[in-house]
Amino acid sequence: MTQAPATPKALRRRHDREIIALAVPAFAALVAEPLFLMADSAIVGHLGTSQLAGLAIAAALLMTAVSVFVFLAYATTAAVSRRVGAGDLPAAIRQGMDGIWLAIILGAALVAVTLPATPWLVDVFGASDTATPYAVTYLRISSLGIPAMLIVFAATGVLRGLQDTRTPLYVAVGGFTANALLNVGLVYGAGLGVAGSAWGTVIAQYAMAVAYLVVVVRGARKHHASLRPDAAGIRASAQAGVPLLVRTLSLRAVMLIATAVAARMGDAEVAAHQIVLSLWGLMAFALDAIAIAGQAIIGRHLGAGDTTGARQVCRRMVQWGIASGVVFGLLLVALRPLLIPVFTGDSAVHDTLLPALLVVALTQPVAGVVFVLDGVLMGAGDGPYLAWAMLLTLAVFTPVALLVPALGGGLTALWWCMGLMMALRMATLWHRTRSGRWIVTGATR
Repeated sequence: MTQAPATPKALRRRHDREIIALAVPAFAALVAEPLFLMADSAIVGHLGTSQLAGLAIAAALLMTAVSVFVFLAYATTAAVSRRVGAGDLPAAIRQGMDGIWLAIILGAALVAVTLPATPWLVDVFGASDTATPYAVTYLRISSLGIPAMLIVFAATGVLRGLQDTRTPLYVAVGGFTANALLNVGLVYGAGLGVAGSAWGTVIAQYAMAVAYLVVVVRGARKHHASLRPDAAGIRASAQAGVPLLVRTLSLRAVMLIATAVAARMGDAEVAAHQIVLSLWGLMAFALDAIAIAGQAIIGRHLGAGDTTGARQVCRRMVQWGIASGVVFGLLLVALRPLLIPVFTGDSAVHDTLLPALLVVALTQPVAGVVFVLDGVLMGAGDGPYLAWAMLLTLAVFTPVALLVPALGGGLTALWWCMGLMMALRMATLWHRTRSGRWIVTGATR
């Protein structure tokens, strides 16, 4: 007796359960990551202003260098989930190991560049004479943890591709706890100061990398997948990651240009911009968690040859993105009276901040669609299109943003430009998903 097809309502519920099961742990893991820096800042901040300034400079340089390699997580998720959908778990884990080996190679290369260049990098950043020694110390030591950080990226992608977002959550929480305890012990107990904070973070990062590797190696042994480096597989992982690297660099360029434009407006404007950017980033974590769920689910459907399921999930996730954006926008408007005093007591910053936050609130539904469709196309392995679309967005945003101060515009006008940037991204991503060209089935794209 054949089973009756699921009703639209039942399908929506099934998709919702799957999205929630993947997105909620992913969100918690994403929020746990910035807590590393917050813990370091809280502990080092009690040593003195110069120490905290040095940490801030070193951390900014380190995170800028490392964040561009987040493609290791995105590309690995897409590739692994396709093979999971195709029912080939050994190949899925093998693909994941190729991503991890690529992370090790890139991490070693980045350390080799960063260590000798540390004094120059700190100097270029414009550190003061009092902050420079602490920045150099922290950056030199913490750069040793770069391979571990990149392994964590790649291994997180493996587990997401295997539809497991709980393990990354557990590892992130454990890593944050270990980092905080180590920092307190090494900074104050051992009296190592800023160096102790750096060493504590490096140790915690390698502990996280080892935890991930244990999980992946167990899976490889269970499914008889090879752990040895494969040159062709590593090369394929790198080729899949290049377009996502271009996308990420273009997106970071947008953020840097926006900050540079705000800095030209004055101290109150750049201070307000930093607050807006922080709140925007917090909401982005939640939207990115839905995108991560999309990467894993879409890749699995396409790997299984289920184009109908992929379209249904895409449609439902867009609805999730819009609804989440509306909720976040309303919350931001409602909580403004409480949020602003937390960040600043300066009336000039307050007055500049207020209308800019309204722009962010209004554009959150657009951001919701952008994040979701970004995740869908990443899950489909459509990296080249994402790269070209982001380059186009950067090309349009740059002259418009640079014109803001020239035309006498303030921070609100700049954030309207950011809204334009998101609208353009939505248009390009929406066009692609409507075309259906992203739907390529099979274990590989």
